[in-house]
Amino acid sequence: MSGGRRVSRTARRAILMVPALALLAACQGRGLTAEQIALLREEGFERIGDDWSLGLSERILFASTRAELTPGARQTVERLGRALRGVGIYRMRVEGHTDAYGDAAYNDQLSQRRAQVVADILIGVGFREQDIVAHGLGSRAPLPGVRSNENRRVAIIVSNDG
Repeated sequence: MSGGRRVSRTARRAILMVPALALLAACQGRGLTAEQIALLREEGFERIGDDWSLGLSERILFASTRAELTPGARQTVERLGRALRGVGIYRMRVEGHTDAYGDAAYNDQLSQRRAQVVADILIGVGFREQDIVAHGLGSRAPLPGVRSNENRRVAIIVSNDG
């Protein structure tokens, strides 16, 4: 093309196809596999928009004003973490929640500590710290129609992007 050289029509098509093929490969490399989706469903994750969410309220509740897990709850998170790693899920968000009682600023801090406790356990079973985002939501995202103590929870969210 430059310097007076002519490029054949076939070569030109090949050059133009490279970005399209790269984009296609990137798209195919994203998303969860059937095995990953099957595990998420088996573990109780629900599809919410583009993500898969597991509200641990039925398995892991926190005492009022507390961020510690019982030994049984810790084992549940460890088992879940190993199962997720076993199917190649390595990134997630961990969202901590509180009930609506008390000061909003305190609840924000408490929910962050709850999320971090679960994130730390996941890191302990082999997740990389940079692959887990722990975020406290305080009492801003209550579960509809549940008892107040069921909002003292942590949710684990796996992106559909894999």
